[in-house]
Amino acid sequence: MSSQEYASPPSFPFITVAAVQMEPHVGRKEENVARSIALIDRAAAEGAALVVLPELTNSGYVFGSRAEVFALAETVPDGSTTQAWMDAARRNQIYIVAGIAERDGDRLYNSAVVIGPEGWLGVYRKLHLWGDEHLFFEAGDKGLPLFHTQWGRLGVAICYDGWFPEVYRLLAMQGADVVAMPTNWVPMPGQPADRHAMATSLAMANAHSNALTIVCANRIGTERGQPFIGQSLIVGAQGWPLAGPASEDTEQLLYARINLKESRQARHLNPFNHVLRDRRDDLYDPMLGTGWPLPRH
Repeated sequence: MSSQEYASPPSFPFITVAAVQMEPHVGRKEENVARSIALIDRAAAEGAALVVLPELTNSGYVFGSRAEVFALAETVPDGSTTQAWMDAARRNQIYIVAGIAERDGDRLYNSAVVIGPEGWLGVYRKLHLWGDEHLFFEAGDKGLPLFHTQWGRLGVAICYDGWFPEVYRLLAMQGADVVAMPTNWVPMPGQPADRHAMATSLAMANAHSNALTIVCANRIGTERGQPFIGQSLIVGAQGWPLAGPASEDTEQLLYARINLKESRQARHLNPFNHVLRDRRDDLYDPMLGTGWPLPRH
């Protein structure tokens, strides 16, 4: 499809989402971006309207110094990586959420860019930093923005953000339909060998508690001694996996076709119970003190 041709938007209320599990290599930015675009094109050819890439797809993850991160980071949306992804989104008429090392003046952020067929939609900056990320990045300062698409409302979280139920709750309270999660999951202490990763359990629990579809795109491989665990996952609004978990060590594309109308209805657990309306907001602030207005669902 040329950049001058436009595909029809997905037929509401159905949408196909894709999680890309791949292996970025630290410092090999051009190679990482080229591989990501090949996988984006493949997912789009299979009908995906939303493609989610891992955390820090363009740069790799295990950095030796802040100077190394600074050299790999880019401004958004004018940096070369974002421009390449914008071209892929326009050419395929899809939405892309992809992890990137962002530079803003002399500040660095572990971010995810959000891009649509029409171009730049915005950026999400990781709120909860993990491990050595504290040495390189600033904590996110843009809150939990919601991005409006042709088919619904899109939220974003990155990796360790998923350990905080407040993240999903605030996105759900704003009316999110789908949460895209670029991630670089690593082994967790005490993980039994015969069980899936803790991260997949957290995604399932938060999807169920908030009636959200969550698209988790993890990486694979070992980088400078740090292993990553794969197991990318797409979870439906009732909390059950729609695709995955993927393998622990193989590049994969996961797909799921979701019905947004049914996803929204999943908040009704039965004729009496609704997971958002049953909150005891006489006891606690429904927006957790953020001051954001309650939307009309």
